[in-house]
Order: sequence, then structure tokens, then C-alpha cells
Amino acid sequence: MKYKILKAIDVAGLAFLDPVVRLAYGEEPRVQVREIGRLIVVPLLAFAVFLLLWSELAPRHRTKSGEVPTPSVVVEAAQKVWAFHEREAIKERGYAAVGQDREKALADAEARLLELEPLVEDANARVAAVEAAEREALADTMEPLVAIYEQRRDGLRAAEAERKEAWVARADALPASAMDAKRALLDEWMAHVESTNAERDELDALKAEMNTRRSVASPALTAALREQTALAEERQFLEKHVEMLTRNNRDVKSTTARDQIAALETEYLAATGGAKLQALASNIVRSRGRLAKVEASTYAKPYTLPMQTLRSLLCVFVGFFIGTAVAIPVGVLCGLSPTAMAAMTPFIALLKPVSPIVWLPIALIVVGGFVPDPDKHWLMVALADLPVVGWMKINPAFLASAVTVALCSLWATLVNTALGVASIDKDHLNVARMLQLGFRARLFKIVLPSALPLIFAGLRISLGVGWMVLIAAELLSSSEGIGKYVWDMFNNGASESFAQMFVVVFVVGFIGLALDRTMIVFQRLVTFDGAPTSI
Repeated sequence: MKYKILKAIDVAGLAFLDPVVRLAYGEEPRVQVREIGRLIVVPLLAFAVFLLLWSELAPRHRTKSGEVPTPSVVVEAAQKVWAFHEREAIKERGYAAVGQDREKALADAEARLLELEPLVEDANARVAAVEAAEREALADTMEPLVAIYEQRRDGLRAAEAERKEAWVARADALPASAMDAKRALLDEWMAHVESTNAERDELDALKAEMNTRRSVASPALTAALREQTALAEERQFLEKHVEMLTRNNRDVKSTTARDQIAALETEYLAATGGAKLQALASNIVRSRGRLAKVEASTYAKPYTLPMQTLRSLLCVFVGFFIGTAVAIPVGVLCGLSPTAMAAMTPFIALLKPVSPIVWLPIALIVVGGFVPDPDKHWLMVALADLPVVGWMKINPAFLASAVTVALCSLWATLVNTALGVASIDKDHLNVARMLQLGFRARLFKIVLPSALPLIFAGLRISLGVGWMVLIAAELLSSSEGIGKYVWDMFNNGASESFAQMFVVVFVVGFIGLALDRTMIVFQRLVTFDGAPTSI
């Protein structure tokens, strides 16, 4: 069993777990403890030091969005992102709820709203009390600074006016021919301006310090405001949820529309006269059309970060598979034929360094040429009907982002495939000729199996490149995904949005790590020489 576990760890590229397993089976305990310290404890300590430095240095740097968020603030932002996602899912279920499910959800939401009322009042009272205490404490602290500021300001104004008045008096006394004296006066005025600017800078620095002290909230006030905000957000969510379960509920709106149609039909059957019947018939037709739209409608759910992440993963895999479908056949051709390799080398050297920022607008133009009207194009209609797509809304921007990923990521796979095919042992090909194997048999029985380790090494690099390229592509194309989410948070400019951008950093990093580990597993499964694949 030990060796099976060690083999699984080796295949997964999780070498740091090797000494843990060996220690569990009693193999050289001192050696394994030392390896555990080197491979696990030291990285954990390094990460702990990183978090400590981050916690200490972040509050000292202020930006237009406030302080740089600390690890605890980023964790809180991640919790809020997930809570927003869950609440939107609850509202979506409330929009489609019917019967007893709707009544039960409505009763639970209204009961929770009643529970929140005293909690909100208590939170508001605490915030008011803490703010009053803060104002009193701040007044005691700020009073000396305000006095110093006003004293310096008045002194600066008086000194500036005095110097100006003395200078003007000396200037009035000068004759027109006193050139040297005028030059001396000019130098004095320049010195006066420089002195005045320096004094004003000192005054502005003092005012900035006062403003900073006013803007910095105490831990008690921060905690009270955080509690108040959390309760207000929950109450707002519950009120919207109740709305989704009552007047904006799909079943309620459908029932109301059916009742209106039934009343119109009854009035139509009892009416006489062509003009009256025509008006009622038109109302019935319009009402039936509105009813059909209501019954087919879905909740207009905003894109949350988990949804954006799933869309980005779909986009990167579409681009990755497009690139793979191009790179592997071309790479095999280049590996088998020196002439093909010579023909492709200029294209590889020319196109490989091109930035995704250049490829994206080209891809947008090309995709737009193929799909001029997304709402009516057969491809967009077919993709919209796929159950796997659903709310992901495949559109030209999505396809352009995927094509950009393919154009930027295929080169590593192409080059590695060509290298793997060109490096096949000639004895294997000679044996194939002796056995008179056809091209298809040689390709699938000798060439591709022998080149698989290098092919998967290229695929691993390509997937990593594609994941990095995708964020920039989505950001520039405004295609829904992590890139657009980051751009929206940046434009928002709030302190909370700043923290959510840090959340995205870790989300992108963890997903990139998971994709890399997955490709390592596939690479190890086709690697026969036992060579290490990762650090």
C-alpha cells in the first residue's frame, strides 16, 4: 500500500507529501522529519512571514481607495463575495418558487425580517454612541493641532503681507534709472515667493495630518460600522427576496396575467359591435403575449464572482482546445518533415512574441465578420440552446477571447510536439518499416505514444499561458469573466472593491495552480522515464 500511495503522490506531482507517507510507515524517521521540515514547515513559515509583513505594511500605505487591505480584510471580502453569490441564488429560486415552497420561503424571510428590526436598532444605537465618543476624543486631540494650524496660518498671512508691503514701498522709492536696485528687488521678490511657498507647504502638511487623524476610524467604530453594514445588507436582501416571492414572483405574475386574460375573454364574449370586439381582441392577444414572456422568463441574476470564474474557465478551455487542435497536427507534421519545419519556423518566430493586446482586436474584427448579428446567427442560436451554456451567454466577445487564448498559447504545444516527434528513437521507425506498417499505424502506435511526454509538457505550458492571457483578453473585450470583474472593481474605486481585487488575485492563483497540477497528473501518466515534472 505504501508504494501505491507514493506512486500516486509522484503522479500528482505532490512530492512534499512523500516524507509524510514514509514517516507514517516508519521509514528512517529522522530523515523524514528533516525532509518534512524542509518541504512543508519552511514554506509554511515563509508564507506566515509574508502574511505578517502584509498585515503590518498594508495599513501604512494609503491610496485613493483607502488603505491597502490586510489579509483579514481580504478574507472578509471573500466571505462577502460568496454571500452575495448565495443570496442571488436564493432570490433566483424565490423568483421561480411556486405553491408551498414559495409560502414557506416567504414565511421564513418575513420572520427573519422581524428578528432583524431590534438588531438593526441596537447596531444603529451603538454606532451613534461610538461616533459621539469618537468626536469627543477627536476634539480633545485635534484642539491643539487646530490652534497650531490657525496660529501658523495667521502668522503666514501677516508675514506675507508685511514682506509684500515693504517690497512695494521700496519699489515706489526707486527712480526709473536704478537698474541694479531693481534687479536686487527682483531677487528679493523671488526669495519672498520661495519662502511663502515653503511656509504654505508646511501648512498644507499640517492640514493633511489633521485630515488623516479625522479620517482614521478606531477599531471600536470600525467594528460597529461593520456590524451595522452587515445587518443593513441582510435586511436589504430579505426585502428583495420577499419581493421575489410576492409581486415579482413568476408564478404570481403569471396567475395575475391569466386572471386578466380570463376577464378580457369574458368581456369579449359579452360585448357587441365590431370596434369594441376588435379592441378587446387586441388586448387579449397582447396579454397572451405578455403571459408567454412571463412564463418563459428567468431571474435577471447579476454575474457573481463564482459565475464569472466558471465562464472564464469555459473560455480558457475553448481557446485551449482550439489551440491544441491546431498545434498538435502542425507539430507532428513539423517533427516528421524537416521541410515542413523549415516552412513553419518563420511563422513561429514571427507570431509567437505577439501580445494578446494585439491579437484581441484582430480576433474581435474577424469573429465579428463571421457573426455580424449574434442574435440571429445560426451558431449563436445553437450555442444558446445548449444546456451547458445557459446563463454563460456565448457571444462574439467570448469567442474572440477564446481565439486570443488559442493564438497566444498554441506555440508551446506546437514546438514541444515537433521536438517530441523529431526526437523519436530511429530504431523504432526502422522496426516499423521492417514490419511494413502504414503511415496511420506508425503515427498512432509509434510516433504519438513516443512523443506524448513532450506533448503534454507543451500542453501544460500552453494552459498556463492561456489562463494568464485570458484575464487581459476579458478585461479589454468586456466579455463577462474574471477580467471584466477586476475592471469593474477598479472603476468602482471603493475600498471594498480594492479588497475584492485581492480576492481575485488568490482565486486566479489557486485556479492556475489547480490547472497546473491537473496537467502534471496527465503528464506523469504518459512519462516513462520517471523524470521530475515540477518543483
